This record gives sequence, structure tokens and C-alpha cells, in this order.
Amino acid sequence: MARSYDRVVVVFNPHSTGDAQERAEELKSGLAERAADLPVELRPTEYAGHARVIAGEETGTPLIVSVSGDGGYNEVVDGVMKSDNDAVAAVLAAGNANDHRRVVGRRPLLDAIVDGTTEKLDVLRMTVDDEVRYAHSYIGLGITPVVALELERGGKGSIREVLTTVRAFSRFHPFAIDVDGRTQTFDSLVFANIAEMAKVATLAEGAEPDDGVFEVVLIPHRSKLRTALSAARAALGGLGPQPSVREYAFTTIDPMPAQIDGEVLELEAGARVRVDIVPGGLTTVR
Repeated sequence: MARSYDRVVVVFNPHSTGDAQERAEELKSGLAERAADLPVELRPTEYAGHARVIAGEETGTPLIVSVSGDGGYNEVVDGVMKSDNDAVAAVLAAGNANDHRRVVGRRPLLDAIVDGTTEKLDVLRMTVDDEVRYAHSYIGLGITPVVALELERGGKGSIREVLTTVRAFSRFHPFAIDVDGRTQTFDSLVFANIAEMAKVATLAEGAEPDDGVFEVVLIPHRSKLRTALSAARAALGGLGPQPSVREYAFTTIDPMPAQIDGEVLELEAGARVRVDIVPGGLTTVR
């Protein structure tokens, strides 16, 4: 079967705390051995957001591989979705949670690239007033981005992550949004394109990244004990099936953070937000 991509562009952060550069070089070596006809270019990023620029400026039909975690891959997906190229995108896990690769991947990425079979996955699209951002896995409001911001400050690593999460949870306050003219208060609101996040939490049983819908996982405001029990339930057994929709719109009341595949975006007060699904918007190998 002929591949739909004519080259591989491997994007990685040479200054990441993980092994991104080593894994990128290993992928290039593996492709040289098993697919010598396929040109491979290593593209180290030079600044925050550079992966988005690289993905957007590529022309033709490349396969753009992000050697990163979910946040780095978000930049590549966002760049591809906003470009005029016919790029295929994939992620080689080299980050912390790696939710997307863990849930979506079916075999080692090297095998998938050599095989060349591509598939279509859905993409979440968040429009804030007139600005558009894309997400491969989830968009979260409430406790999710608060914990993400604390992890950026406090660092990652099993013990530090636990302490940071506890600290963030103790400081967390609920948020209010306007939905269809009514003010609703939540502790957490997640729009999920995959079933799992944060390595252990199963948010939406049955969620698939290619079914043309996304799941709305909401936790109304209640006591911190009940919210903590919901988090424990998600980690231990999952939250069960969740409502599936194609669109969800709201208006922020106060400034608040949103987490998009691990990247944090600040929403201003009064922002008009619409989340919808782009069915089969992203071509990938898995």
C-alpha cells in the first residue's frame, strides 16, 4: 500500500526534561533501517509555540511526528488544523501523562509509520469569541486547569505531583458560567474526545475519538469531600457513560483558566465560548 505522506518531520523540544531528543533520534534511525525510501527531518523547537509554527508552515503531504506529551502534540495538531497542507500527524510519547498516545495508539509508532496505513480521528474545536483553538483529546475547566497551573509551578514527579494536586485542590474555588441564559456553577467541566485523562482517570466510558461526538463530563458545585470522591471514583472505576454532544456553548462570568490537552489558556470575563467537534478532521497513523 502506498503511503499518503512523502516524508517525516520529527518535532521535539531539545530542552525538555524528558528524553525527547533521544527518542527523536531513535525514531530517525529506526526509519532509516526499515523505510530507507522515506526522508526524515529532525526539527528541534526553539521557543514556546514553535511546534505550532513548524506544523503550519510545512507544505505538501508530510507526516509530522511530535515527540512530546499531550501539550506538545496539541501545538502540532493545532498547527496542522489551521494550515493549508495535507499533513498527517502523530505523537511519540515523551511527556508526563501521554493520555492521547496511551488511549489511541494500537502498536509501536515506528511500525505504524512503516506500514503507512492512515486513519481519521475527530478533533475538538474551541472558539473563544473569534479565536479558534483545536484539541486532540480534551478541554477542561475548573479543577483540571488549576491543577495544571500548580504542576507548572511545583514540578512533576510522583511525590511532587501528589503534593501539588492536594495543594491545588485545597485552594480551589468553584466557577460559574452562563449556559442558555442561566448561571450554572461547577467544580469541573470537561469536554472529552477520549475516555481517559491524567494517566489514571476514566472520565467517559465508551468515548471514542472517531465517533463524531464528544462527551460532556460535568461535576456540579458541591462539597470538597464529594468532589474528591468523584475524583477517586474516576481513578478507581471510572465515571461511567456520559452525555454525548456535537456542540456546547457558554459565556464566562469571571476570568478563568481552561486546559487544552495539557496547555493552559486564560479566558477573559464575558468571553463567548463554543466547543464543537470536527468529525474526521485529523489524519493519523496509530
